[in-house]
Amino acid sequence: MTVTVILLGVALLVLLSIFFYYVPFFLWISARVSGVHISLIQLFLMRIRKVPASVIVRALIEAHKAGLNDVNRDDLEAHYLAGGNVEKVVHALVSASKANIDLGFKMATAIDLAGRDVFQAVQMSVNPKVIETPHVTAVAKDGIQLIAIARVTVRANIRQLVGGAGEDTVLARVGEGIVSSIGSSESHKLVLENPDNISKLVLRKGLDSGTAFEILSIDIADIDIGKNIGAALQIDQAQADKNIAQAKAEERRAMAIALEQEMRAKAQEARAKVIEAEAELPRAMAQAFLSGNLGIMDYYRMKNMEADTTMRQNIANPPISDK
Repeated sequence: MTVTVILLGVALLVLLSIFFYYVPFFLWISARVSGVHISLIQLFLMRIRKVPASVIVRALIEAHKAGLNDVNRDDLEAHYLAGGNVEKVVHALVSASKANIDLGFKMATAIDLAGRDVFQAVQMSVNPKVIETPHVTAVAKDGIQLIAIARVTVRANIRQLVGGAGEDTVLARVGEGIVSSIGSSESHKLVLENPDNISKLVLRKGLDSGTAFEILSIDIADIDIGKNIGAALQIDQAQADKNIAQAKAEERRAMAIALEQEMRAKAQEARAKVIEAEAELPRAMAQAFLSGNLGIMDYYRMKNMEADTTMRQNIANPPISDK
């Protein structure tokens, strides 16, 4: 008899455990006490669909207490099954309602499913965020390099969170605006005297277009002077011109050497022809003697003329003494 009672008690405990697991009775009581109307059958079906009933009920209670009438159980279940974060969505809706921010349930779930933190976005709409740009390097028209750092105050744009560009795009556009502003300045001194001109110029460009943020202000935190890029470019240009001139001079020198060698070759060729002609001269004279065209007196007169010519050349061009 005792064993039977024990077995009946164990079976009853198992049945009660199974019942309370699939039918969260105490969770149902908590919902009813909080004013949320949900039936035990709906809670049982959540267990069957593997939807955490506690998460859905807590979200319904929070929404009901905050006066959000457009949040219902079916939408929360659908958002959970789609992979969304139900708790963050409800937190964001409550925060937006308290801050008078126009944020509907569909928009909040779309932002959450897009991978953005919708609760953080609502907080950023209330408390703007300050993001700092990396070092932005630009060169003024006078060739002086400036290195600037800017702090950008942004506020989340709820309507453009889905499909809008992120912080990286905002920073890139601000950096581009700073480079453009400094590059259009006549002198780096003007930039250092009035750094607020950079902020005004960048703000007028509407850099937050198509992004998930609204730029409230751009403040130049620091500007440092870098290298003299203009002087460095002039030095590089002068060095390049020098190299070009040296290359052209080397080309002319090579051409002159080639021309000199060519002239020397021609002179040697002419000298060889002269020597060859001189070698033919005795033969020609002998032939003239034999044929009677040249007499002995003619030969002596020719020798006298050669001697006279040599003497005149020596007188005209005396040898240079080493002393």
